[in-house]
Amino acid sequence: MIFVTLVASMLIAAVSIYQFKKEAKDYHQERVDRKEKAIKEHINYILATTTYPLSTENLPLIFRERIHELANIHGMEINIYDLNGELLKSSKAAFSIDTVSQKIDEPILRVIRSTAEKRYVDLLKTENGKRYRSSYSYIKDTKFKPLGILNLPYIEDDGYYEKEINNFMMRFFQVYSFMLLISIIIAYFLSSYITKSLKSISDRITEIRLSSVNEKIDQRDSPQEISQLVKAYNGLVDDLDESAAKLAQSEREQAWREMAKQVAHEIKNPLTPMRLTVQSFQRRFNPDDPDINKKLDEYSTSLIQQIDTMSSVASAFSSFASMPAQQNETINMVKVVQLALEIFNENYIVFSSEEKEIITRMDRTQLIRIITNLVKNATQAMSKDFANPLIEVSMYSKDNHAVIAVRDNGKGISIENKSRIFEPKFTTKTSGMGLGLGIIKNIVENYNGTITFTSEIGKGTTFIVEFPIIDADSSDNKEGQTIM
Repeated sequence: MIFVTLVASMLIAAVSIYQFKKEAKDYHQERVDRKEKAIKEHINYILATTTYPLSTENLPLIFRERIHELANIHGMEINIYDLNGELLKSSKAAFSIDTVSQKIDEPILRVIRSTAEKRYVDLLKTENGKRYRSSYSYIKDTKFKPLGILNLPYIEDDGYYEKEINNFMMRFFQVYSFMLLISIIIAYFLSSYITKSLKSISDRITEIRLSSVNEKIDQRDSPQEISQLVKAYNGLVDDLDESAAKLAQSEREQAWREMAKQVAHEIKNPLTPMRLTVQSFQRRFNPDDPDINKKLDEYSTSLIQQIDTMSSVASAFSSFASMPAQQNETINMVKVVQLALEIFNENYIVFSSEEKEIITRMDRTQLIRIITNLVKNATQAMSKDFANPLIEVSMYSKDNHAVIAVRDNGKGISIENKSRIFEPKFTTKTSGMGLGLGIIKNIVENYNGTITFTSEIGKGTTFIVEFPIIDADSSDNKEGQTIM
């Protein structure tokens, strides 16, 4: 709007100035014609009433006194030339007569003689800061015989038009300055109104999440174009919610299918040896065998071991599928980690802490679970013939976070396994189901923490767990709080 207003104002100003100048040009041209016509009629009257014979030589005598009268009456300078272009008489005073051209230029004479109307108006010239044009025409006797050439120098005074242009431009500038200000204000509010709706839509689009409920936009008073955009967005939200629901359902079904396959696979593993053991015992059973009691014990022990394996499978999947409810309490993380390490008998497990106390609120059992699982994995990374095994468990606080590092000098993790280390069911051990690190990751993320690791083949692995320290005094419910 501002650009259009500026362009329109410049065009109007240019057209107005052009129109003023054209009117001035037309006015001066018409005025020259009127003056020339009136002077020639007056000259014809003088020629008709003079007592001198009408000839070129007598023109100075005929107009000796009357030329000044003509100049005063018509307000113009009058010059009379003979047919060869020589000056005969001028209305100028004697002392300034030398400023009058004493002879008409030859090109002008040729034009006058060649034109049908026997009239010529010289182009606009500028002398001494004044613009003027000259009119040339024949003075004829009563029988239309040329006697001389009449020259009327006409000074163009554009002071009036220049004053009008200045006044117009001043008023024009005032009006269009006001219009420009109004345009800026209207453009500001109009753009704010449009961008407000667009910003609302933009904010909603950035908040779209596949896993959450997305709100629709209510823009009933929006322009038609914005309303169409809002309608398209709301339709997208409906489609997205429907797709999210289908995707979630598909993911749940796929997860349960994978879980069922894994459970079935893990249960089948102990069932096969159990079946073989029962069948073997059934074929070889002899009540009279003197070693029957010993064989019965071996049979029972084998079954119990397989049953325990099945029980551990069920417990592991149960722990992974649904974590127990958090029982947050105020604890000293340093003491809890030390307590978790006491169950290990390996003398190469070393604990260190930069601080005696790191107080926070969390579930003590789950913290113990994290430590025992990480240390257990570290011990299993040591081969039996490992020369100098070492596991270092260290703690420190950093930027309002508690950091636990478990470092071993075992065999390390291969590059192809690094990206899958936290995947459920992934394991590099001959036994186990690969759910331990997945469970730990869930626990850590439930407390808005992070778990990362670095590893190098042949040099060892370091797991780093970070928990945000929760101020114990910020909890509303402080009953039953214990510090260990």
